[in-house]
Amino acid sequence: MAYRDDDTRSKGEGPSPQADRAPRPAPEAEGAAAVPQGTGAPEGKSQSRKKARFGKKPVLLAVLLAGLGFGGYEGYHWWTVGRFTVSTDDAYVQADITILSAKVSGYVSSVAVSNNQSVKAGDLIAKIDDGDYRLALQAAKDKLATQQSAVARIGQQIEAARASVAQAEAQVAAAKAEAERAAGDFARQQQLAQSNYASKATFENAKAERDRADANVKSAQAALALAQANVDVLAAQRAEAQRAVAEQQTAVEKAERDISFTEIRAPVDGVIGNKAVEVGTFVQPGARLAAIVPLDSVHVDANFKETQLAALRPGQKVHLTVDAYPEADIVGTVESVAPASGAVFSLLPPENATGNFTKIVQRVPVRIEVSEEAARTGMLRPGLSVVVSVNTREQAEPRQTTQAARR
Repeated sequence: MAYRDDDTRSKGEGPSPQADRAPRPAPEAEGAAAVPQGTGAPEGKSQSRKKARFGKKPVLLAVLLAGLGFGGYEGYHWWTVGRFTVSTDDAYVQADITILSAKVSGYVSSVAVSNNQSVKAGDLIAKIDDGDYRLALQAAKDKLATQQSAVARIGQQIEAARASVAQAEAQVAAAKAEAERAAGDFARQQQLAQSNYASKATFENAKAERDRADANVKSAQAALALAQANVDVLAAQRAEAQRAVAEQQTAVEKAERDISFTEIRAPVDGVIGNKAVEVGTFVQPGARLAAIVPLDSVHVDANFKETQLAALRPGQKVHLTVDAYPEADIVGTVESVAPASGAVFSLLPPENATGNFTKIVQRVPVRIEVSEEAARTGMLRPGLSVVVSVNTREQAEPRQTTQAARR
């Protein structure tokens, strides 16, 4: 038995209750009217497939909305930012801490600072009793004066020796003149003696005078050589005395430096910490007195895993979160990467060439530069724990300033 479909609904006719309760007619009973043109499937099956397809969409939408509700923000943040961020919590604030030590020994006479006090370069930290060092300075000055007097005395002796040289030269000239006269007399007496006009005694006297004059010339020449040698000796003594003067001058300068070392002054700006000296303490050279922490030039050492280094470049911006101030977001810059991992610089570096081997991810220190403005806030204190995050999508910017330029 065949029944009509509810096609009348499309024509504005109301459906009858009997038609709704009656079963659908078989396609064979109605013939070709049950199959639409241009399709190979019945209209009823097409509508059922559409209903099934559209019926799944609310379920998928509900699942998507539930996912967005529970982790949508986190997922979106990871997809847009998190997967490009390299971070580590193995990071700490560091500073180039200056350790103050004594250069000379003695009792501390005064201490001008206390812990946590800010100081400037050149400020007095402590003073050592300088009584003994002032006495040593005065002794060095006295020795210097004595040696300078010796140099002056030798200079006067050289002048006298040079006068003796001039006198010896005059004596040599006189002796030569006398020798010439005696030689002339001897020649005349010799001619007279040959002609028998002079006595033998006179001839012998002339000969003796000639020989004596020659001897006087040689004696004067020897005296001249001695005077010149004396001048040379005195000049050498003066040079030796002058070197001694230079040595004593060095001793005086050393004594003055020792006195200056009795005042321990701050070499850099910073804050005093770990003060270990009081009035009356006897200190030895090298004894630790205090430490100066330059808070204006702090930096962060972040120990990144070796698997994270490929994305790091000098100049990249870094976001720092200090555990002590979790609400503060401090911006830094990647300054440099250490030349080796931290294990290499340890007291006992690992030796993996022998025995069993277990691979462990190594960490490499990365130096993070902090701006002067952030450093002056005082939040970054050496030793504080820091969480470091680097967005590797950001291009490394050229560094405007360096640590050396700021100083």
